[in-house]
Amino acid sequence: MKWHHVQENWSAFYEAILDRWPAAEEAELDEIDGDQRAFILYLSELSGQEVEETRAEIREWLSGELPSDVVMDPRHDNRSIALSQKYVPDGEDEYDDDSRFGDDGN
Repeated sequence: MKWHHVQENWSAFYEAILDRWPAAEEAELDEIDGDQRAFILYLSELSGQEVEETRAEIREWLSGELPSDVVMDPRHDNRSIALSQKYVPDGEDEYDDDSRFGDDGN
């Protein structure tokens, strides 16, 4: 993922941030509001690490998957559907109507 994913969906990342950095506090995350520099400085102070070490740790964290709260965002639906292609048998289109699988039309 890229930082803009984090910044655009800041509050959806709280759980993932708190999983990775349990000492972080939601009130502080509210104040940071997706500002990457502020987040780096906050984590650096929180952990007692050098800023570069914290930056590297965040880069490693960014190499992971998007949290499900973000993936479920309608802006990501088409990408999620396209990624599901690997689970659809050959000859079928992942964008086809799925009514024969119990879709109730809602």
